[in-house]
Amino acid sequence: MRVVRLGAVGYLNARPLVHGLDERSDLFSLRFDVPSICAALLHAGEIDLGMIPSIEYQRAPQAYRIVPDLGIVSDGEVASVALFTRTPIEDIRTVGLDTSSRTSAGLIRVLCREAWNIEPRFLSLPPEEAASLEGCDAALLIGDPALFLDHAAAGLMKIDLGAEWTRMTGLPFVWAVWAGRADAMTAEHVAALHDARDAGVAASDAIADSYCGALRGPRCRAYLRENIQYRLREREAAGLRRYYELAARHGLIDAVRTADFYDAESYRPGLSAFARSARADSPSSRHGE
Repeated sequence: MRVVRLGAVGYLNARPLVHGLDERSDLFSLRFDVPSICAALLHAGEIDLGMIPSIEYQRAPQAYRIVPDLGIVSDGEVASVALFTRTPIEDIRTVGLDTSSRTSAGLIRVLCREAWNIEPRFLSLPPEEAASLEGCDAALLIGDPALFLDHAAAGLMKIDLGAEWTRMTGLPFVWAVWAGRADAMTAEHVAALHDARDAGVAASDAIADSYCGALRGPRCRAYLRENIQYRLREREAAGLRRYYELAARHGLIDAVRTADFYDAESYRPGLSAFARSARADSPSSRHGE
């Protein structure tokens, strides 16, 4: 059996997706990076499957496939992706963008135009500089820095991007997916990733305590239980398609690429219908792109 090189996101929200995979050296090798690096490694061919920002599926240098029914998803407040601001939204003129982000950076541009009717200037900054808001009216932070920043003590307002998206669209938001080349995965690999997700969700309290420690443990437990989901089904797929449509409308991607999935039919009944639906309902299928 081929060993698949996995590139996973190192943040707390991704840990349930890789639970126990360090013990599956017969199937996987595993490394952790920030989301933007996961995407860069996959695009460069340095890993076989990456937990990539969902927008990077559209920017890939070749056609990828997505692992069905797996993702990092929110339906409402996400808590770990937010705009931190000193001023009301309508007065924001400059926004610092955490360079760890790709999908969130695209989402905030969509929200600025579609929901908030503002056109700020965007500055790419390392996470530690973005968190200080130095030289900016507001800053986008993702992952652990956004989750743990004491914004009240810093005199900042926190605008949750997951909540804003769902308020605008009525749909969940898909932050990241497992994606890779068409030949990267077998049905056994896909099934092992589903097993890891199921075990990780069941062990989310223990994962939170181990990752966050005693002081932050209760907050992290609640976060994994209440803010993050790991299923990619019809409603989540609709949210993903809507994001791609808006990203194309605002020039963040050139066109919408059809969502193709690894072989769902061979490992779990019922998912083939989802995969076919996702393909048939995608904008690229409807418009022949």
